[in-house]
Amino acid sequence: MRLFVAVLPPPEAVAELARVVDPLARTGRELRWTPHEGWHFTLAFMGDVEEHLLPELHARLARAAERTEAFRLRLHGAGHFSGHALWIGAAGGIDTMRLLADRADAAARRSGIPMEQHRRYTPHLTVARSRNRADMRPYTAELGAFEGAYWQVGDVHLVRSRLPVSGVPGEQPRYETVASWPLTG
Repeated sequence: MRLFVAVLPPPEAVAELARVVDPLARTGRELRWTPHEGWHFTLAFMGDVEEHLLPELHARLARAAERTEAFRLRLHGAGHFSGHALWIGAAGGIDTMRLLADRADAAARRSGIPMEQHRRYTPHLTVARSRNRADMRPYTAELGAFEGAYWQVGDVHLVRSRLPVSGVPGEQPRYETVASWPLTG
């Protein structure tokens, strides 16, 4: 099962971001735009996880959530990764979000899941991708001043990613929350 740990923006934040992203998506045909229901902040990507590791992973993620306090967050600014991914950043409780990302990564490792080399977490929500290097400057210029309203992050989610299998061009992965834990630290 292909899994990652995430913070999911509430419907109000998604709607607020959609108002500025959707007009760009209608004109930016060289990019593959992520559907609104796919918007999330990945904290730790685990890839394919063997079924027998899930009970330990769930227990460790529950402990990580118990040790982490709820925090305020808002969508803020924009950037891109090498012309391949256009993203929206975050502001607010970034230190707590980084701590939660570190704890999610550690929970996965201690559960026996091989993780890529650990690096400092950069909060980002991907809104579009390009197979080739696209000029993202017009999009980052348009989205760079975006300032969303604050919301309270009160949960962390374990999400299953189902990759496209139909071969239909432009088909996107589907995400399904398989477990959630409240932040109670």
